[in-house]
Amino acid sequence: MSRHFSLNTVVILLSAIFFLSAESDHSPPFSCDPSNPSTKSLPFCNTQLPIGSRAKDLVSRLTLDEKVQQLVNTAAAVPRLNISAYEWWSEALHGVSRHGKGVSFNGTVTAATMFPQVILAAASFDSQLWYRIAQAIGDEARAVFNVGQGKGMTFWAPNINIFRDPRWGRGQETPGEDPLVAGEYGVAYVRGLQGDSFGGGQLRDGHLKASACCKHYTAHDLDNWNGVTRYVFDAIVSKQDLADTYQPPFRACVEQGQASSIMCAYNRVNGVPSCADYDLLTKTARQQWGFQGYIASDCDAVAIIHDQQGYAKEPEEAVADVLKAGMDVNCGSYLKKYTKSAVAMKKVSELDIDRALENLFSVRMRLGLFNGDPRNLQYGDIDPSQVCSQNHLDLALEAAKSGIVLLKNDLGLLPFSRAETKSLAVIGPNANDSGVFLGNYEGLPCKKITILEALEEYYVSSTKYHQGCDFVNCTSAFIDDAVETAKQADYVVLVMGLDQTLEREKHDRVELGLPGKQESLVLSVAKAAKRPVVLVLLCGGPVDVSFAKENPKIGSILWAGYPGEAGGVAVAQTLFGDHNP
Repeated sequence: MSRHFSLNTVVILLSAIFFLSAESDHSPPFSCDPSNPSTKSLPFCNTQLPIGSRAKDLVSRLTLDEKVQQLVNTAAAVPRLNISAYEWWSEALHGVSRHGKGVSFNGTVTAATMFPQVILAAASFDSQLWYRIAQAIGDEARAVFNVGQGKGMTFWAPNINIFRDPRWGRGQETPGEDPLVAGEYGVAYVRGLQGDSFGGGQLRDGHLKASACCKHYTAHDLDNWNGVTRYVFDAIVSKQDLADTYQPPFRACVEQGQASSIMCAYNRVNGVPSCADYDLLTKTARQQWGFQGYIASDCDAVAIIHDQQGYAKEPEEAVADVLKAGMDVNCGSYLKKYTKSAVAMKKVSELDIDRALENLFSVRMRLGLFNGDPRNLQYGDIDPSQVCSQNHLDLALEAAKSGIVLLKNDLGLLPFSRAETKSLAVIGPNANDSGVFLGNYEGLPCKKITILEALEEYYVSSTKYHQGCDFVNCTSAFIDDAVETAKQADYVVLVMGLDQTLEREKHDRVELGLPGKQESLVLSVAKAAKRPVVLVLLCGGPVDVSFAKENPKIGSILWAGYPGEAGGVAVAQTLFGDHNP
């Protein structure tokens, strides 16, 4: 065997040693290490050059095989150029999430602040609050990254789809059914997460604390209903409805929020898959709205264009369709599998690939990931002490209280008086469960306290409790036992509603009433109680409780959405008047 090594071999070995050492000291992934002699003089590492020029230079140095590896969410390292691997898919809907592939909680950081699910935060109608929540999430995201527990700083939130159909399982993730509110929420979230000011326009040279992604573009509000899935759904939308309803939140996200990413949806719009629609991605977003960033597919949304929708007749056609339309990165593996053959078949040109990669690398550069060790740069001082900080926990409580809605309060039943409430019964399948507070796309909360625990700890130590149902779906109810519990108390609080087994991604509802025997349980307990009862509803989508509206034995109704990790305390404080909803 020859003892001689080529210069390229030495460069690869040096780069491999660099990556191993970076991994061992838990540093975040980055490129353009100034101590690496093989790459520090390359133009794409020169921070004095415009980011567009740097990205173009970088892409020009990649082989076709290397380019293809960058078109998917788990982008490979390019050791010969000292380019680190990168994970595009992280989630931060209402806190740094355990979902996605970019964040882990198995190191210094083991949890993150879980703010209320979006539908509840939106009910505050407080854009300053939304901005502050997103600021906190961005800080915690950067802190996780700085200690080496993040593989990227691109977060696929907010969800600004219009919650038009109340049965949609993901409506909980959105600001609701109003396009103006959805747009205002999106702008506040994007500015807060990305490091901009509340009023906007203050990003220094376009640099980002974190990258926000407005999704799912567009006319997307069905997951799985009546045999139709989001993968094959064709949203037939008039030009008027598209302009008045579905597009305004995305336009605001781009034009006002300056979002650095958009995610194209699974569904078709008027027959054309969203991720293959040149009019949507290029003409509208980039040319009309001036979008500057990257466009991601929803996960496996490229594959379904061929495999399930049949819009493309072969895989390479699907690849060509999305790249020519203006999509940049595929969540999934389809582009990794079929782009090279699509080029060989002349269905797509390498110039289309280069355009996508320049968008992708530009965002990574804006995040400061091609400027040397990010811990020595603008956001390098954000450390784990800012994760689950008291300020953030206080903000989570403020947000939960601000969104809670008092739907009924006949005869002034609420707030309870501490002096007069000698005994309290808390009944219901959601009364002693803190997990239900988190909704979906959740992370690992800093603290856990249920409504029952909060009431016992802060207000009435002699609280009596009964679950009432076997599960939240309440296929079996223990009505007689619950009634006996209610009879022993001065006041009764029923904590009912939904959870993620009943509404979630891939699972739409088929009816709007309380599930199973919950209504029977509420009516039986209310009839037996000494005084009118309080009904607390935990749910993202709406539930029909018209049976309780005119019932004099149900004195108060409180909607608390999915209130985040501080939900137990927020509900307790609202019941006893330390917060006025």
